[in-house]
Amino acid sequence: MYQDGSALQQQIWEAVRAIPSGETATYGEIALDVGRPRAARAVGTACANNLTTPFTPCHRVVSASGIGGFGGAPSLKRRMIELEAR
Repeated sequence: MYQDGSALQQQIWEAVRAIPSGETATYGEIALDVGRPRAARAVGTACANNLTTPFTPCHRVVSASGIGGFGGAPSLKRRMIELEAR
């Protein structure tokens, strides 16, 4: 699934699409996956700018210290992760 974004955002979205259903990865892990270990914030920004949520499941990307953000609805993000884990 293609959407407009920088080359780095495209790499991030591709890495997010590779996270299996029912699993999560941290912002830092995605940054490492795309070869930019210090770009965890860029991962968060790419997730926030994701326009294809059904195809690029950014709810699977979590903070190393908790759930992280999700369009102002972390409870929805938590619920989506729980449903996929079943």
